[in-house]
Amino acid sequence: MSNAYRRLAPLVRELRSAQNDDLADITARICWSCIVEPGDGDAGVLRDTLGVECIFDLIAGWSEMVLQRMHAADPLEARSRNWSGAIARWRPRLTYEHVVPLVRAATKVGARFLVPSDPSWPTQVDDLGVHTAVGLWTRGRLDALHRDARNLAVVGSRASTEYGNNVTGELVVAAAGAGLSIVSGGAYGIDAQAHRVALASEADTVAVLAGGVDRLYPAGNSELFQRLLAQGGLVVSEAPCGQAPTKWRFLQRNRLIAALAPATIVVEAGARSGALNTANHASALGRELGAVPGAITSATSVGCHRLIREGAATMICSGDDAVELWRLGCSDGRLFPGGENQVGPSDAQVPLLEVVELSPRLSDEAVRVLDALRPRRGNGEAELAALAGLSLTDTRAGLAELELLGRADLSDTGWRRVS
Repeated sequence: MSNAYRRLAPLVRELRSAQNDDLADITARICWSCIVEPGDGDAGVLRDTLGVECIFDLIAGWSEMVLQRMHAADPLEARSRNWSGAIARWRPRLTYEHVVPLVRAATKVGARFLVPSDPSWPTQVDDLGVHTAVGLWTRGRLDALHRDARNLAVVGSRASTEYGNNVTGELVVAAAGAGLSIVSGGAYGIDAQAHRVALASEADTVAVLAGGVDRLYPAGNSELFQRLLAQGGLVVSEAPCGQAPTKWRFLQRNRLIAALAPATIVVEAGARSGALNTANHASALGRELGAVPGAITSATSVGCHRLIREGAATMICSGDDAVELWRLGCSDGRLFPGGENQVGPSDAQVPLLEVVELSPRLSDEAVRVLDALRPRRGNGEAELAALAGLSLTDTRAGLAELELLGRADLSDTGWRRVS
Protein backbone atom coordinates (compact mmCIF):
# COMPACT_ATOMS: atom_id res chain seq x y z
CA MET A 1 0.00 0.00 0.00
CA SER A 2 1.20 3.55 -0.73
CA ASN A 3 3.10 5.73 1.71
CA ALA A 4 0.28 8.31 1.60
CA TYR A 5 -2.22 5.69 2.76
CA ARG A 6 0.00 4.40 5.59
CA ARG A 7 0.62 7.90 6.91
CA LEU A 8 -2.99 9.05 6.69
CA ALA A 9 -4.80 5.91 7.91
CA PRO A 10 -4.41 6.65 11.67
CA LEU A 11 -6.03 10.07 11.23
CA VAL A 12 -8.74 8.72 8.92
CA ARG A 13 -9.96 6.30 11.60
CA GLU A 14 -11.15 9.32 13.59
CA LEU A 15 -13.15 10.68 10.65
CA ARG A 16 -15.29 7.68 9.78
CA SER A 17 -19.01 8.30 10.07
CA ALA A 18 -19.52 4.56 10.69
CA GLN A 19 -17.28 1.63 11.55
CA ASN A 20 -16.34 1.08 7.93
CA ASP A 21 -13.36 -1.25 7.63
CA ASP A 22 -12.41 -0.15 4.12
CA LEU A 23 -9.89 2.42 5.25
CA ALA A 24 -8.16 2.45 1.88
CA ASP A 25 -11.36 3.58 0.14
CA ILE A 26 -12.08 6.26 2.74
CA THR A 27 -8.50 7.52 2.74
CA ALA A 28 -8.45 7.72 -1.05
CA ARG A 29 -11.71 9.66 -1.11
CA ILE A 30 -10.40 12.08 1.51
CA CYS A 31 -7.31 12.64 -0.63
CA TRP A 32 -9.48 13.35 -3.68
CA SER A 33 -11.57 15.77 -1.61
CA CYS A 34 -8.46 17.67 -0.49
CA ILE A 35 -6.78 17.75 -3.92
CA VAL A 36 -9.50 18.52 -6.50
CA GLU A 37 -12.24 21.12 -6.47
CA PRO A 38 -15.88 20.01 -6.07
CA GLY A 39 -17.59 18.92 -9.28
CA ASP A 40 -14.39 18.16 -11.22
CA GLY A 41 -15.64 15.94 -14.05
CA ASP A 42 -12.17 14.74 -15.08
CA ALA A 43 -11.56 13.44 -11.56
CA GLY A 44 -14.98 11.78 -11.61
CA VAL A 45 -14.23 9.92 -14.85
CA LEU A 46 -10.87 8.75 -13.53
CA ARG A 47 -12.42 7.47 -10.31
CA ASP A 48 -15.27 5.72 -12.10
CA THR A 49 -12.89 4.00 -14.52
CA LEU A 50 -9.88 3.12 -12.36
CA GLY A 51 -11.27 3.28 -8.83
CA VAL A 52 -10.70 5.92 -6.17
CA GLU A 53 -7.39 4.43 -5.03
CA CYS A 54 -5.62 5.63 -8.18
CA ILE A 55 -5.13 8.89 -6.26
CA PHE A 56 -2.33 7.18 -4.32
CA ASP A 57 -0.44 6.61 -7.58
CA LEU A 58 -0.98 10.24 -8.57
CA ILE A 59 0.40 11.45 -5.23
CA ALA A 60 3.40 9.13 -5.70
CA GLY A 61 4.15 10.85 -9.01
CA TRP A 62 3.03 8.02 -11.32
CA SER A 63 0.62 10.10 -13.36
CA GLU A 64 1.83 8.71 -16.70
CA MET A 65 1.12 5.17 -15.54
CA VAL A 66 -2.36 6.21 -14.37
CA LEU A 67 -3.15 7.81 -17.73
CA GLN A 68 -1.90 4.73 -19.59
CA ARG A 69 -4.32 2.63 -17.53
CA MET A 70 -7.10 5.11 -18.32
CA HIS A 71 -6.46 4.88 -22.06
CA ALA A 72 -6.37 1.08 -21.90
CA ALA A 73 -9.60 0.87 -19.86
CA ASP A 74 -11.69 3.33 -21.89
CA PRO A 75 -9.93 4.65 -25.01
CA LEU A 76 -12.93 6.67 -26.21
CA GLU A 77 -13.46 8.50 -22.93
CA ALA A 78 -9.71 8.96 -22.48
CA ARG A 79 -9.36 10.65 -25.87
CA SER A 80 -12.28 13.01 -25.18
CA ARG A 81 -10.61 14.73 -22.23
CA ASN A 82 -7.58 16.93 -21.68
CA TRP A 83 -5.72 14.78 -19.18
CA SER A 84 -2.49 16.77 -19.28
CA GLY A 85 -4.50 19.85 -18.31
CA ALA A 86 -6.25 17.96 -15.51
CA ILE A 87 -3.00 16.64 -14.04
CA ALA A 88 -1.44 20.10 -14.27
CA ARG A 89 -4.49 21.51 -12.46
CA TRP A 90 -4.16 19.00 -9.62
CA ARG A 91 -0.35 18.90 -9.37
CA PRO A 92 0.10 21.86 -6.97
CA ARG A 93 -1.92 19.90 -4.38
CA LEU A 94 -0.74 16.35 -5.16
CA THR A 95 1.32 15.94 -2.01
CA TYR A 96 0.91 14.34 1.38
CA GLU A 97 2.00 17.66 2.91
CA HIS A 98 -1.04 19.38 1.41
CA VAL A 99 -3.55 16.76 2.55
CA VAL A 100 -2.56 16.02 6.13
CA PRO A 101 -3.10 19.52 7.64
CA LEU A 102 -6.64 19.53 6.21
CA VAL A 103 -7.32 16.10 7.71
CA ARG A 104 -5.96 17.18 11.09
CA ALA A 105 -8.17 20.27 11.00
CA ALA A 106 -11.18 17.99 10.56
CA THR A 107 -10.26 15.87 13.58
CA LYS A 108 -9.99 19.01 15.75
CA VAL A 109 -13.64 20.00 15.19
CA GLY A 110 -15.03 16.46 15.35
CA ALA A 111 -15.97 16.37 11.66
CA ARG A 112 -16.92 13.09 9.97
CA PHE A 113 -16.36 12.05 6.36
CA LEU A 114 -19.35 10.38 4.73
CA VAL A 115 -18.68 8.00 1.81
CA PRO A 116 -21.04 6.25 -0.65
CA SER A 117 -20.64 2.87 1.08
CA ASP A 118 -21.97 4.33 4.34
CA PRO A 119 -25.62 3.48 5.17
CA SER A 120 -26.28 7.20 5.71
CA TRP A 121 -25.04 8.25 2.25
CA PRO A 122 -27.68 10.35 0.41
CA THR A 123 -27.92 8.38 -2.83
CA GLN A 124 -29.71 11.25 -4.57
CA VAL A 125 -26.38 13.05 -5.06
CA ASP A 126 -25.26 10.18 -7.29
CA ASP A 127 -27.54 11.70 -9.94
CA LEU A 128 -24.75 14.22 -10.53
CA GLY A 129 -22.88 11.52 -12.44
CA VAL A 130 -19.16 12.18 -12.90
CA HIS A 131 -19.70 15.52 -11.14
CA THR A 132 -20.93 13.87 -7.95
CA ALA A 133 -19.29 14.33 -4.57
CA VAL A 134 -16.47 11.90 -3.81
CA GLY A 135 -17.51 12.21 -0.16
CA LEU A 136 -19.11 14.68 2.23
CA TRP A 137 -17.59 16.37 5.26
CA THR A 138 -20.20 16.63 8.00
CA ARG A 139 -20.86 17.96 11.48
CA GLY A 140 -24.05 17.15 13.35
CA ARG A 141 -26.70 14.45 13.17
CA LEU A 142 -26.54 12.50 9.90
CA ASP A 143 -30.19 11.50 10.10
CA ALA A 144 -31.17 15.13 9.52
CA LEU A 145 -30.40 14.48 5.84
CA HIS A 146 -33.07 11.99 4.81
CA ARG A 147 -31.90 9.21 2.50
CA ASP A 148 -35.46 8.57 1.29
CA ALA A 149 -35.61 12.01 -0.37
CA ARG A 150 -37.84 13.59 2.30
CA ASN A 151 -35.92 16.81 1.74
CA LEU A 152 -37.07 20.18 0.38
CA ALA A 153 -34.56 22.79 -0.76
CA VAL A 154 -35.51 26.40 -0.01
CA VAL A 155 -33.23 29.15 -1.32
CA GLY A 156 -33.40 32.83 -2.11
CA SER A 157 -31.92 36.27 -1.87
CA ARG A 158 -29.43 37.27 0.82
CA ALA A 159 -31.12 40.69 0.90
CA SER A 160 -34.53 39.28 1.71
CA THR A 161 -37.57 41.42 2.42
CA GLU A 162 -40.09 41.08 5.23
CA TYR A 163 -42.47 39.58 2.67
CA GLY A 164 -39.86 37.00 1.64
CA ASN A 165 -39.12 36.05 5.23
CA ASN A 166 -42.83 35.63 6.01
CA VAL A 167 -43.43 33.48 2.94
CA THR A 168 -40.38 31.36 3.76
CA GLY A 169 -41.80 30.78 7.22
CA GLU A 170 -45.15 29.64 5.81
CA LEU A 171 -43.54 27.22 3.36
CA VAL A 172 -41.15 25.74 5.90
CA VAL A 173 -43.87 25.25 8.54
CA ALA A 174 -45.94 23.31 5.99
CA ALA A 175 -42.93 21.24 4.93
CA ALA A 176 -42.07 20.52 8.55
CA GLY A 177 -45.63 19.34 9.12
CA ALA A 178 -45.17 16.88 6.26
CA GLY A 179 -42.04 15.48 7.90
CA LEU A 180 -39.57 17.03 5.45
CA SER A 181 -36.03 18.15 6.16
CA ILE A 182 -35.20 21.68 4.99
CA VAL A 183 -32.04 21.98 2.91
CA SER A 184 -30.48 25.40 2.31
CA GLY A 185 -27.14 27.18 2.18
CA GLY A 186 -26.82 28.84 5.58
CA ALA A 187 -26.46 32.30 3.99
CA TYR A 188 -28.05 35.54 5.13
CA GLY A 189 -31.62 36.26 4.10
CA ILE A 190 -33.92 33.50 2.86
CA ASP A 191 -31.48 30.66 3.66
CA ALA A 192 -31.11 31.72 7.28
CA GLN A 193 -34.86 32.21 7.66
CA ALA A 194 -35.51 28.72 6.30
CA HIS A 195 -33.14 27.21 8.86
CA ARG A 196 -34.55 29.31 11.73
CA VAL A 197 -38.16 28.36 11.06
CA ALA A 198 -37.22 24.70 10.65
CA LEU A 199 -35.53 24.74 14.06
CA ALA A 200 -38.51 26.54 15.63
CA SER A 201 -40.80 23.91 14.07
CA GLU A 202 -38.59 21.11 15.43
CA ALA A 203 -37.94 19.92 11.89
CA ASP A 204 -34.67 18.55 10.54
CA THR A 205 -32.54 21.02 8.62
CA VAL A 206 -29.29 20.80 6.66
CA ALA A 207 -26.92 23.66 5.82
CA VAL A 208 -24.70 23.04 2.78
CA LEU A 209 -21.54 25.17 2.96
CA ALA A 210 -19.11 26.37 0.31
CA GLY A 211 -16.09 26.14 2.64
CA GLY A 212 -14.97 23.68 5.27
CA VAL A 213 -17.33 22.67 8.07
CA ASP A 214 -14.84 24.15 10.53
CA ARG A 215 -15.65 27.58 9.06
CA LEU A 216 -19.33 28.20 9.75
CA TYR A 217 -19.78 30.92 7.15
CA PRO A 218 -21.07 33.59 7.21
CA ALA A 219 -19.76 34.51 10.64
CA GLY A 220 -22.83 36.68 11.24
CA ASN A 221 -24.90 33.48 11.33
CA SER A 222 -22.62 31.73 13.84
CA GLU A 223 -25.32 31.69 16.53
CA LEU A 224 -27.74 30.13 14.04
CA PHE A 225 -25.19 27.45 13.10
CA GLN A 226 -24.56 26.63 16.75
CA ARG A 227 -28.31 26.30 17.38
CA LEU A 228 -28.62 24.11 14.30
CA LEU A 229 -25.93 21.74 15.54
CA ALA A 230 -27.25 21.76 19.12
CA GLN A 231 -30.79 20.90 17.97
CA GLY A 232 -29.83 17.93 15.81
CA GLY A 233 -29.27 19.61 12.46
CA LEU A 234 -26.47 18.90 10.02
CA VAL A 235 -23.75 20.95 8.35
CA VAL A 236 -22.38 19.51 5.09
CA SER A 237 -19.61 20.44 2.67
CA GLU A 238 -17.60 18.92 -0.16
CA ALA A 239 -14.66 21.17 0.73
CA PRO A 240 -12.31 19.87 3.44
CA CYS A 241 -11.73 21.71 6.70
CA GLY A 242 -9.35 24.61 6.41
CA GLN A 243 -10.74 25.64 3.02
CA ALA A 244 -12.31 29.07 2.67
CA PRO A 245 -15.66 29.65 0.98
CA THR A 246 -15.04 31.29 -2.39
CA LYS A 247 -17.32 32.54 -5.16
CA TRP A 248 -16.31 29.57 -7.29
CA ARG A 249 -17.13 27.08 -4.52
CA PHE A 250 -20.47 28.76 -3.85
CA LEU A 251 -21.55 27.97 -7.41
CA GLN A 252 -20.43 24.35 -6.99
CA ARG A 253 -22.18 24.19 -3.60
CA ASN A 254 -25.44 25.14 -5.30
CA ARG A 255 -25.45 21.99 -7.44
CA LEU A 256 -25.26 19.91 -4.24
CA ILE A 257 -28.24 21.72 -2.69
CA ALA A 258 -30.24 21.00 -5.84
CA ALA A 259 -29.20 17.34 -5.90
CA LEU A 260 -30.09 16.63 -2.28
CA ALA A 261 -33.81 17.32 -2.69
CA PRO A 262 -36.42 16.22 -5.25
CA ALA A 263 -37.78 19.78 -5.27
CA THR A 264 -36.25 23.25 -4.92
CA ILE A 265 -38.20 26.44 -4.19
CA VAL A 266 -36.82 29.91 -4.87
CA VAL A 267 -38.56 32.41 -2.60
CA GLU A 268 -36.91 35.66 -3.65
CA ALA A 269 -34.25 36.24 -6.30
CA GLY A 270 -33.06 39.38 -8.01
CA ALA A 271 -32.12 39.51 -11.67
CA ARG A 272 -28.54 38.43 -10.84
CA SER A 273 -29.18 36.32 -7.77
CA GLY A 274 -27.08 33.25 -7.00
CA ALA A 275 -30.34 31.45 -6.18
CA LEU A 276 -30.97 31.28 -9.94
CA ASN A 277 -27.81 29.21 -10.26
CA THR A 278 -29.31 26.69 -7.84
CA ALA A 279 -32.51 26.76 -9.89
CA ASN A 280 -30.60 25.94 -13.08
CA HIS A 281 -28.88 23.00 -11.40
CA ALA A 282 -32.22 21.69 -10.15
CA SER A 283 -33.74 21.80 -13.61
CA ALA A 284 -30.66 20.28 -15.25
CA LEU A 285 -31.02 17.36 -12.83
CA GLY A 286 -34.69 16.91 -13.60
CA ARG A 287 -35.77 18.07 -10.15
CA GLU A 288 -39.02 19.93 -9.60
CA LEU A 289 -38.54 23.68 -9.40
CA GLY A 290 -40.87 26.20 -7.78
CA ALA A 291 -40.76 29.98 -7.47
CA VAL A 292 -42.73 32.39 -5.27
CA PRO A 293 -44.23 35.46 -6.98
CA GLY A 294 -43.85 38.90 -5.46
CA ALA A 295 -44.91 42.43 -6.24
CA ILE A 296 -44.24 43.38 -9.87
CA THR A 297 -42.31 46.39 -8.56
CA SER A 298 -40.06 44.31 -6.29
CA ALA A 299 -36.43 44.00 -7.46
CA THR A 300 -36.00 40.96 -5.22
CA SER A 301 -38.67 39.03 -7.14
CA VAL A 302 -37.48 39.70 -10.70
CA GLY A 303 -35.68 36.36 -10.92
CA CYS A 304 -38.69 34.43 -9.61
CA HIS A 305 -40.98 36.13 -12.11
CA ARG A 306 -38.67 35.20 -14.97
CA LEU A 307 -38.62 31.56 -13.87
CA ILE A 308 -42.42 31.48 -13.78
CA ARG A 309 -42.93 33.46 -17.00
CA GLU A 310 -40.56 31.26 -19.00
CA GLY A 311 -42.16 28.05 -17.72
CA ALA A 312 -39.02 26.95 -15.88
CA ALA A 313 -40.73 26.91 -12.46
CA THR A 314 -44.11 26.17 -10.93
CA MET A 315 -45.71 29.13 -9.15
CA ILE A 316 -45.78 28.52 -5.39
CA CYS A 317 -48.43 30.46 -3.49
CA SER A 318 -48.87 28.49 -0.26
CA GLY A 319 -47.41 25.87 2.01
CA ASP A 320 -49.69 23.29 0.42
CA ASP A 321 -48.19 24.17 -2.98
CA ALA A 322 -44.71 23.55 -1.58
CA VAL A 323 -45.59 20.11 -0.23
CA GLU A 324 -47.37 19.21 -3.47
CA LEU A 325 -44.29 20.19 -5.47
CA TRP A 326 -42.18 17.89 -3.30
CA ARG A 327 -44.66 15.05 -3.79
CA LEU A 328 -44.50 15.58 -7.54
CA GLY A 329 -40.71 15.33 -7.38
CA CYS A 330 -41.01 12.04 -5.51
CA SER A 331 -43.41 10.38 -7.96
CA ASP A 332 -43.23 6.61 -7.55
CA GLY A 333 -40.73 7.16 -4.76
CA ARG A 334 -37.89 7.60 -7.23
CA LEU A 335 -36.26 10.81 -8.37
CA PHE A 336 -35.64 9.47 -11.86
CA PRO A 337 -38.14 6.76 -12.87
CA GLY A 338 -36.38 4.37 -15.21
CA GLY A 339 -33.05 6.10 -14.60
CA GLU A 340 -33.71 8.69 -17.32
CA ASN A 341 -32.62 12.30 -17.58
CA GLN A 342 -29.56 11.86 -15.37
CA VAL A 343 -27.20 14.63 -16.39
CA GLY A 344 -24.55 16.52 -14.51
CA PRO A 345 -24.54 20.29 -14.15
CA SER A 346 -21.96 20.71 -16.90
CA ASP A 347 -23.92 18.48 -19.29
CA ALA A 348 -27.08 20.57 -19.54
CA GLN A 349 -27.55 21.56 -23.18
CA VAL A 350 -29.10 25.01 -22.76
CA PRO A 351 -29.12 27.14 -19.59
CA LEU A 352 -32.60 28.12 -18.48
CA LEU A 353 -31.64 31.65 -17.56
CA GLU A 354 -28.80 34.07 -17.81
CA VAL A 355 -27.96 33.73 -14.12
CA VAL A 356 -25.52 35.58 -11.91
CA GLU A 357 -22.07 36.06 -13.41
CA LEU A 358 -19.04 36.39 -11.16
CA SER A 359 -17.82 39.13 -13.52
CA PRO A 360 -18.92 39.76 -17.09
CA ARG A 361 -15.30 40.14 -18.18
CA LEU A 362 -13.44 37.46 -16.23
CA SER A 363 -12.58 33.95 -17.40
CA ASP A 364 -13.10 31.00 -15.05
CA GLU A 365 -9.36 30.88 -14.37
CA ALA A 366 -9.27 34.58 -13.48
CA VAL A 367 -12.23 34.17 -11.13
CA ARG A 368 -10.52 31.36 -9.24
CA VAL A 369 -7.24 33.27 -9.02
CA LEU A 370 -9.09 36.37 -7.81
CA ASP A 371 -10.69 34.26 -5.06
CA ALA A 372 -7.22 33.17 -3.93
CA LEU A 373 -5.62 36.64 -3.91
CA ARG A 374 -5.44 38.71 -0.72
CA PRO A 375 -5.38 42.54 -0.55
CA ARG A 376 -2.53 42.87 1.96
CA ARG A 377 -0.49 39.67 1.87
CA GLY A 378 1.40 38.86 -1.32
CA ASN A 379 1.31 35.33 -2.77
CA GLY A 380 3.65 33.60 -5.20
CA GLU A 381 2.35 31.92 -8.36
CA ALA A 382 2.85 28.39 -7.01
CA GLU A 383 0.97 29.22 -3.80
CA LEU A 384 -1.88 30.78 -5.77
CA ALA A 385 -2.07 27.72 -8.03
CA ALA A 386 -2.50 25.46 -4.99
CA LEU A 387 -5.11 27.76 -3.44
CA ALA A 388 -7.10 28.07 -6.67
CA GLY A 389 -6.79 24.44 -7.73
CA LEU A 390 -5.27 25.42 -11.08
CA SER A 391 -2.14 24.62 -13.06
CA LEU A 392 0.71 27.13 -13.03
CA THR A 393 -0.03 27.93 -16.67
CA ASP A 394 -3.70 28.71 -15.99
CA THR A 395 -2.75 30.65 -12.85
CA ARG A 396 -0.37 32.85 -14.82
CA ALA A 397 -3.00 33.41 -17.49
CA GLY A 398 -5.51 34.42 -14.82
CA LEU A 399 -3.01 36.78 -13.18
CA ALA A 400 -2.23 38.40 -16.52
CA GLU A 401 -5.93 38.96 -17.16
CA LEU A 402 -6.48 40.41 -13.68
CA GLU A 403 -3.43 42.67 -14.00
CA LEU A 404 -4.69 44.06 -17.31
CA LEU A 405 -8.04 44.82 -15.68
CA GLY A 406 -6.41 46.43 -12.67
CA ARG A 407 -7.63 43.69 -10.31
CA ALA A 408 -4.19 42.32 -9.33
CA ASP A 409 -0.78 43.85 -8.69
CA LEU A 410 2.70 42.32 -8.41
CA SER A 411 4.70 43.74 -5.48
CA ASP A 412 7.98 42.78 -3.82
CA THR A 413 6.11 40.24 -1.66
CA GLY A 414 4.11 38.68 -4.49
CA TRP A 415 0.73 39.11 -6.14
CA ARG A 416 -1.93 41.08 -4.27
CA ARG A 417 -5.61 41.74 -4.90
CA VAL A 418 -6.56 45.26 -5.89
CA SER A 419 -9.98 46.34 -4.61
